[in-house]
Amino acid sequence: MPRLTSQLRIQQEVARLLKRCQINKPPVKVEDVARDLGAVIRFQPYEDNISGVLYRDESNTIIGVNSLHHPNRQRFTIAHEVGHLVLHEIEVHVDKGYRMVFRDKVSAQAADPAEIDANRFAAELLMPAAFLRQDARLYLHDVEDDKELKQLAKMYGVSTQAMAYRIGHLALFA
Repeated sequence: MPRLTSQLRIQQEVARLLKRCQINKPPVKVEDVARDLGAVIRFQPYEDNISGVLYRDESNTIIGVNSLHHPNRQRFTIAHEVGHLVLHEIEVHVDKGYRMVFRDKVSAQAADPAEIDANRFAAELLMPAAFLRQDARLYLHDVEDDKELKQLAKMYGVSTQAMAYRIGHLALFA
């Protein structure tokens, strides 16, 4: 069974990308990061249970994003697929020359180590620990203050729920 990527490696890879793309404050422009990695982003309607698609062959990398989803969800999808690009070797399927990775309800359950990695990478890319520690000190004085939490989530371009989870995961108020 494949092993999980260490959180330290994920943080290092994200830090490298942010530096390379000259991003030093939120919101992280995930589309710019994806493009810097050579990916083309295509927004199109998919069935609701599909958030995104990653297509990669010898000369193309395409991230398909469900245009019907909320913009915050779309940002997470792009960040998730960037995680796959950075952390995982995408195998080339011999008879078609590509492999497609769908982001759907099954991948969202995070039972597969590659999906767990990509989710953790997406959280780190959208809400880098270094940025969030600093901003939480400045803007979040009470973790239970919905107004402050919403303001911070808006600053990062993520849902309030994602921000609350990330703050809890980083133990910023432990």
